Order: sequence, then structure tokens, then C-alpha cells
Amino acid sequence: MHNLSEIRAGLVARLDRLAAQVERLESQQRVPLDDDSGEQAIEREDDETIDAQQSAAAAEMKAVRLAIARLDAGHYGLCTACGIPIDAARLEAVPHAAHCIECEREFGGG
Repeated sequence: MHNLSEIRAGLVARLDRLAAQVERLESQQRVPLDDDSGEQAIEREDDETIDAQQSAAAAEMKAVRLAIARLDAGHYGLCTACGIPIDAARLEAVPHAAHCIECEREFGGG
């Protein structure tokens, strides 16, 4: 596993990328609707897609912030549900993971 400062830097960088993504998505939604009703329907569908992307990014931002808080508190890498260490391979794949794979499955996250 990487050292904690590398992990923190990676989490902060991910948070910055997500914030930029949310900002970009918000600017896409501010575009006024076309006068054509058919185009408006397509634009509304696009807005729904953008809303879903914004929600996903916001949820990940929250998870990343919580991971940074756990790291700062000295609890990074421990499952927040059962307290056992989260597998290093899981943390490599999902650095903001809050649960071990067993608890993640139990809570329905996959």
C-alpha cells in the first residue's frame, strides 16, 4: 500500500477532478432550451442524464471527503461497519472505500 501522504494526495486530486466535473455538468445544464418542442424533449432527457451524473459525482465526492476525514483521524483502511482492515487490493481499486468487501456485499453495494 502507498504511504498515507500519497493516498491523501490521490484522494484530494480525485476530489478536485470531481468538483471540476460537477462544475462542467452544471454549465451544460444552464444552456437555454431550444424553441423546437422536439428539441426540448431531447434537451430534457439530456438534463436528466446530467442530473444523474451530478448525483453520482456528488455521492463520490462525499465518499472521498469521508475517506480523507478517516485518514486524518487515523482510521483509514478500516471498515466502518465491522472494523476489520479493508483489503489493500480493494483500497487500490477504490481508495475511498468505507467497507470491506464482505460488508459492501451485505449492504448491497456490490
